[in-house]
This record gives sequence, C-alpha cells and structure tokens, in this order.
Amino acid sequence: QWPDARRLLDAGATVALSTDCNPGSSFTSSMAFCVALAVRDMGMTPDEALWSATAGGAAALRRTDVGRLTSGARADLVLLDAPSHVHLAYRPGVPLTWAVWRSGERVH
Repeated sequence: QWPDARRLLDAGATVALSTDCNPGSSFTSSMAFCVALAVRDMGMTPDEALWSATAGGAAALRRTDVGRLTSGARADLVLLDAPSHVHLAYRPGVPLTWAVWRSGERVH
C-alpha cells in the first residue's frame, strides 16, 4: 500500500518523492512514473507531486542549491515536450523530455 501523502500534506508535513532505484524493492528510475503514482495512488495534486519531486526532495536532503530555479541554484532542469507539467502525472510511460540542463549546461 502506498503512503497517504494527502494526510501528510494536510498535517503540514513536507513530502519528498524519489525513485529509490535499487534492485531489491524498486527498480524504476522514472521520476515521471513516481509523479504519476503520487497523483493516482497517494492523493497528491500534480502541482504537489512536482513540488515534492523537486523542492521537497531538496528540502529532505537539506540542499538549497537544487530543487528550485533561483539565483545561486545549480540550474538543473528539464524542458518537457508537453503543454503542461500535468502531463507527467496523466501520461506515465510517454517520453516527454525535450531537453535537459545540468548545472546550467545543456546535456541532452
């Protein structure tokens, strides 16, 4: 059973989403799949799931240089080939990545 993220969020908790890619219990590396699961099975909105996959993860790691687009951040970002980030949640399995930047340099 998936965690009740809606209950955690409503209680004021910071939620972080990640893939936890490992060969024992979670062999997925797809963040889009994790966002889709959070929306479909954990009660999150697409906005909450995206925030939890970016800023929420950074907060869990106590990192201020990632998870947000602001002056001083690393500028790691993904440009989607979709009209909205909502497509991450509602079109799992569809490759939506158009371009990727890491530390401000386009790598894909």
